[in-house]
Amino acid sequence: MSAALGPEWDEHAIGRAITPIRLQSYRSAARGDLHAALRLYDWNAVASAAVLMTVAMVEVITRNAMDSQLTAWAARRGEPSWFDTIPLDGKALAALEHAFRKVEAAPCGNDFHGKVVAELSFGFWRILVAQRYLTSLWVPALNKAFPYGYRDIRERRLRVEQNLAALVAVRNRAAHHEPIHGRDLLADLRSAVEVATWVDVDAGAWVAARSPLESVVRRRPRAG
Repeated sequence: MSAALGPEWDEHAIGRAITPIRLQSYRSAARGDLHAALRLYDWNAVASAAVLMTVAMVEVITRNAMDSQLTAWAARRGEPSWFDTIPLDGKALAALEHAFRKVEAAPCGNDFHGKVVAELSFGFWRILVAQRYLTSLWVPALNKAFPYGYRDIRERRLRVEQNLAALVAVRNRAAHHEPIHGRDLLADLRSAVEVATWVDVDAGAWVAARSPLESVVRRRPRAG
């Protein structure tokens, strides 16, 4: 029996319910000890929740900043919305079209634009800062969404892309209940604070202050 899990639960039954395959990385990290593996599994769930909260803050900050700059870019070109003329391809274009269809299928009042922006995934915004959109989107518009980043806008783009890619990756693992116990979560927190700070210094300070990730990492159980 496990005091950590509660005296009424059989650890072996819990292990079977989770399945040996799902527990494999935890047992490996715990040197085969089932009790320690289940404690690590519990901690991984708490860490995943902390990751999701942290990334949620950064996602809203970055997508709003990017949307604002794309809207200004479209206005300078005499266009009512960036949705209709943004030069996307592949997955990004498919994601935008999917968001359009989903919002059109449900009542959205007068905030069609805002609903579409909210419907687009964090991965969509990460794609927009990719190298292939350097001249079409980053130089004329999106670099301005991160005014406190690197002075060289090409270096700024690279660093923004790296940080967003890391955050999308860890968010996806956390959201799908995958192991993140072996990942450098403090590096992910630094990425979150950094990219938010590049949008707005106060926003970065807010993420740093509100994220529970650092305290969760400090409570990681030791290996068995």
